Amino acid sequence: MPDVPRPSSESSAASSESSCPSSAVETPGPTEWVTGVGPAVGVGPWAVERPGQSPDDPRLDPELVADGDRRNVVDDYRYWRREAIVADLDTRRHAFHVAIENWAHDANIGTVVRTANAFLAAEVHIVGRRRWNRRGAMVTDRYQHLRHHDTVDELMVWARENDLAVVAVDNTPGSVRLETTELPRRCVLLFGQEGPGVSDDAQARADLTVSIAQFGSTRSINAGVAAGIVMHSWIARHADLDQAW
Repeated sequence: MPDVPRPSSESSAASSESSCPSSAVETPGPTEWVTGVGPAVGVGPWAVERPGQSPDDPRLDPELVADGDRRNVVDDYRYWRREAIVADLDTRRHAFHVAIENWAHDANIGTVVRTANAFLAAEVHIVGRRRWNRRGAMVTDRYQHLRHHDTVDELMVWARENDLAVVAVDNTPGSVRLETTELPRRCVLLFGQEGPGVSDDAQARADLTVSIAQFGSTRSINAGVAAGIVMHSWIARHADLDQAW
């Protein structure tokens, strides 16, 4: 199991935002309904899909078993209660965290959360404003641990207390190339907002700043895209690829 720092129950209650409410069947998200275009996503009732098999696994949700599972989850998690899915993910989460500054309601945060879920980040940290547009997360925030920090200082203190290196991602003077740099295994990957990038305070206090090699006319890459590139770079260096779906 990866060496992932987990917050104490006391600190978790004080500063984390739960993304796992108790009810498994909720208002459908953007990828969780029948659109009428092509076949329906997911599976129908258990009795139809798996005739003769008894749904006696305690991880299964009775409502999903009865009505079908149209959620945006991999097939191995079909019919599972959300809490059971999160518990299983928690046994395999990676040792990197993702942080993104949110001073002006950056629309990219949802994409960053969705990508962090895909690469099984330990947590996603929102720095600055607590509210963010969840639509881009495509309901993956229900399965991803989220933590809020009011300031950059709070994030930095938390990272030091948990022995995590802070890696800022920006193409500013003094940065080193991501492509030729060994990312720390235990780290927080810190992203700024579209346009201004990582704040001066955050970059000055980071242990390392990496940049992504670019070859075209634009000076920067979309923040959501940059986050995906860097997370995948961590995966390529440190993850057990035999555990991938």
